[in-house]
Amino acid sequence: MTTVMNEADALAALSARVEELASIDQFAGAVLVAKDGQVLFSHAYGLADREGGIPNSLQTRFRIGSMNKMFTAVAILQLVEAGNVELTAPLGKYLSDYPNHDVATKVTIHHLLTHTSGTGDIFGPEYYASRGELRTLADYVELYGERGLEFEPGSRFAYSNYGFLLLGVVVEEVTGQSYYDYVQANIYEPAEMTASGSLPEDQAVPDRSMGYMSVGYTGKAEWTLNTETLPYRGTSAGGGYSTVEDLARFADALLNHKLLSPESTELLISGKEELDFGSSYAYGFEDRRDDAGNGWVGHGGGAPGMNGDLRIYPKSGYVVAVLANIDPPAAQRISEYLDPRLPTDR
Repeated sequence: MTTVMNEADALAALSARVEELASIDQFAGAVLVAKDGQVLFSHAYGLADREGGIPNSLQTRFRIGSMNKMFTAVAILQLVEAGNVELTAPLGKYLSDYPNHDVATKVTIHHLLTHTSGTGDIFGPEYYASRGELRTLADYVELYGERGLEFEPGSRFAYSNYGFLLLGVVVEEVTGQSYYDYVQANIYEPAEMTASGSLPEDQAVPDRSMGYMSVGYTGKAEWTLNTETLPYRGTSAGGGYSTVEDLARFADALLNHKLLSPESTELLISGKEELDFGSSYAYGFEDRRDDAGNGWVGHGGGAPGMNGDLRIYPKSGYVVAVLANIDPPAAQRISEYLDPRLPTDR
């Protein structure tokens, strides 16, 4: 069993482990550890562009997959605070012309935030046939809006990217802004996240890494670009990009209530749906805290050629951000190694 270490020993063990994994091509990306807003460890490894020989750096923008769900959930809670959205209201209150009646009348905002809506996912034959044409959040609703419920809302947990995409549409309908503009103005700017966004893949983004997915293993991984798997643009369900420094700023802004009130922040991150292994799902965050409050809240993201993890430890003040431009579980492998070694405030 792994034992808790003091801070210096935990960081030394982390450094040695990441160096080892990077040396055998099982990690390429960036790692940052902070406490109470002060960076304790930050380093980048491997290449952002293997063909061009460009190394990863702390300023490299990595695709973050489902980690965008944290930003979407914060956006919804901000609108709840403002009195513009009700957690118990049905989706149809905000999307009055939603095509499927059952979804519009039975699914609440709470259901969407907790993956208990029964609205299904977006990945499958329809998505891959239309990948290049899905350019706005409304395009996804046009593709999937007629679809019925997979189960009675609230009856069980089933991870739903489409549910979080619908939350982005709610943000747009309620505010009259695009989802991207709202998040930029109300999350990225207050948190001073200057390197995060969701610009389309066909636009040049400085310092955005290439993504590499494994195509086989014969003693050493062989990599190919993940370009043909990427959506046209990230959505409220995921697919944007960020840096480890920006993710640390987001965590700091959240803990210091720059984005939400203390009460709304606790509502955001407190578990509501029980998962496995002592974990529960909150609103766009996983809650891995024990009864004494030790542990973390956050969210990971992963797809071919990308992996990320943000773990925020509200009680001890630690923040761990890991981003990789290779397949999962490259990032989680790092955060899971450090987690049991970090000091706790008991």
